[in-house]
Amino acid sequence: MFVLYTFFVFLASQIVKLLALFSPKIKLFVEGRKTVFQTLQSKISPLDKTIWFHAASLGEYEQGLPVIEKIKVKFPEHKIIVSFFSPSGYEVRKNNTVADATVYLPLDTKSNAKQFIELVHPDLVFFIKYEYWPNYLSELKRQNIKTYLISGIFREKQAFFKWYGGFYRNALQAFDYFFVQNESSKILLQNIGFNNVKISGDTRFDRVVSILERDNSLDFIAQFKNDKTTIVIGSSWPKDENLLVSYINNSADEVKFIIAPHNIKSEQILELKNSISKKTVLFSNVQSNRDLSLKDFDVFIIDTIGILTKIYSYAEIAYVGGGFGNPGVHNILEPATFGVPIVIGPNYSHFAEATALVNLGGCISISNQNNLKEAIDNLIQNPDERFEKGHICSTFVQMNKGATDVILKHITE
Repeated sequence: MFVLYTFFVFLASQIVKLLALFSPKIKLFVEGRKTVFQTLQSKISPLDKTIWFHAASLGEYEQGLPVIEKIKVKFPEHKIIVSFFSPSGYEVRKNNTVADATVYLPLDTKSNAKQFIELVHPDLVFFIKYEYWPNYLSELKRQNIKTYLISGIFREKQAFFKWYGGFYRNALQAFDYFFVQNESSKILLQNIGFNNVKISGDTRFDRVVSILERDNSLDFIAQFKNDKTTIVIGSSWPKDENLLVSYINNSADEVKFIIAPHNIKSEQILELKNSISKKTVLFSNVQSNRDLSLKDFDVFIIDTIGILTKIYSYAEIAYVGGGFGNPGVHNILEPATFGVPIVIGPNYSHFAEATALVNLGGCISISNQNNLKEAIDNLIQNPDERFEKGHICSTFVQMNKGATDVILKHITE
């Protein structure tokens, strides 16, 4: 089965190389992997002690960051190695300060796995949430390297739990312990013979709680806000924006809007700006013209990355995008930790935190233009209800923190 699997990986690698000719993102995926082994050789010596964390993309990196930071403190003599599968993770966090080396994970062939693990020679390995690469896991098991899954989540539809999933079930044998987010994940693993599992919760809660401890002020956002009711629209997609632009164009003058689209390609930003009839400014305009009077604008489009979390701290209401797409809504925990009531689209069932907050009443799910108008108008006009829903959100985050400590306690006992 390994031979067949490796053949398909090889076939996929050739297809990806062809697609890279037409896609800048896939080109990054291919080009970024060409220098991985040289990078590891230059940054890790055979005598170094190391700990390796693997994240599929940016969301998983952020999810694992509380554990990475505490592991770094607990094991100061070890170098931290972080690998990414996706360009959307690596390209954004390749210059992070928590890791001693940050690289793409080479494709999952037997030779790549052997060479990568020999160069990194980790004492501990952490896979964050998911991504189960059979050749890497087989090599880790062969070398008897302690390997953990953190913030894991399993669903019944996954191959592990199907009659044909023996190959992937065997790959799970590499994990010394599974730290999962919920009871259903634990039961699914136990049903296929894995009892080395503990419900630790989701480390993302620890991540967003830590945000409150830092300086979240942005002078230019404060100037734009000018003490007016502000709605922050984060990680929006065109399907979200189609509804939101209509609402914005017909909104009262005393309400301000900050939009941080998921995609910040210049042509899409320009299209969004041109669709808004209110007085609108781009972040890039602010960067090039410091004399702009931001308080005179009604809409602020953030055509950059990395500052959305801080911007949420200025919101009276947050709309989090992605809920009209597949798999669904983006990260709602960042506005929630600031005690901001949240509006999202209808596709959120794959996200436990969104489902919980909708059920608790801190988050409102909408499915059409009328729903959106009713939800936001109600929150604008009723400060007490806005405060109550925001309080539900912040309390929910605080009540679910602590996963990192559960993981660290088990590992260091």
